[in-house]
Amino acid sequence: MEVVYLLSSIITTSITSLALSTLLLLRTLLTRFRSSPPSTSSSSAAAISLYEGTVWHERRRPVHHSFRYNVRYALYDLDQALLHAPPDHLSADEARRVSQTNGPVFLLTIPPSVGYEQNPLSLYYCYDVEGSTPHLKKCIAEVTNTPWGERVRFVFEPNSDLVAKPLHVSPFMDMLGNWNLRTNAPGESLSVVISVQHPELGNYFVATLKAKRIPSELVSDHSIFFWLMPHKVALWIYWHALKLWWKNVQFIQHPRYTNPAYKEEALVRDKKLQCCEALARDNSECVTPLHHPGSSSDGHSRQRWLKWRDAKWPWC
Repeated sequence: MEVVYLLSSIITTSITSLALSTLLLLRTLLTRFRSSPPSTSSSSAAAISLYEGTVWHERRRPVHHSFRYNVRYALYDLDQALLHAPPDHLSADEARRVSQTNGPVFLLTIPPSVGYEQNPLSLYYCYDVEGSTPHLKKCIAEVTNTPWGERVRFVFEPNSDLVAKPLHVSPFMDMLGNWNLRTNAPGESLSVVISVQHPELGNYFVATLKAKRIPSELVSDHSIFFWLMPHKVALWIYWHALKLWWKNVQFIQHPRYTNPAYKEEALVRDKKLQCCEALARDNSECVTPLHHPGSSSDGHSRQRWLKWRDAKWPWC
């Protein structure tokens, strides 16, 4: 049944995107005919930065499989981009509350294009202001799986953090791994690195995003700049899933069918993970986890902030 839903979704999305692409083409041609290219206001330019780069994936075990593709992202200043930021994301105030920061908040994401959105990972960069200088303090990861559209958000330390895997992101990975995440503060370039540490397979998977800022004056129309970008990401996901299946990598059923308590178990594993970090640091009793998003400022144990969003119809 899920295969039928998936095919129906692909067909519907294709028809919608084709129709909206035609309208976008007509609008672009009409604008050029009038010799008045779409203008980007100074406030919009200040609120949105454009990045172009490469996503790279490598799976080392049980078979080797790697690929890379070009990608385009937008970085929104959520305090200035109220009318421009894509929907279905946290506001600046919500992100500050979750991350317990007091400064600017930026959202890195792929905007929707011609009626379709595809964002395996969006990141919120949350700054603290001490004196007059903001510095990156926390990040919020927003992970969405394909094709279900389930989502999890969690806070992590940008320099490096280890999080118990909370979401079924691929039918070719089980839920036993931990995610090691790190990112830099976006500037002229940005970098995101995620690796998976597994109790049996070791450090068997890594994904990276390397991108550079595009001068705003080079892009007059964001709709054209991001045209079909989400579709290309989805195409890469499905195509390489097919390749993994062809290589006989084990297909793993969604845990909601085999282990409905997987979310609660992820919380328990993450708390134990924090405890092990503290134990490795001071070789003491496992009572005060290492200070990070899952710990309070005085070192006492706190559950890491994780929030799930269930799949929408027809995947619910």
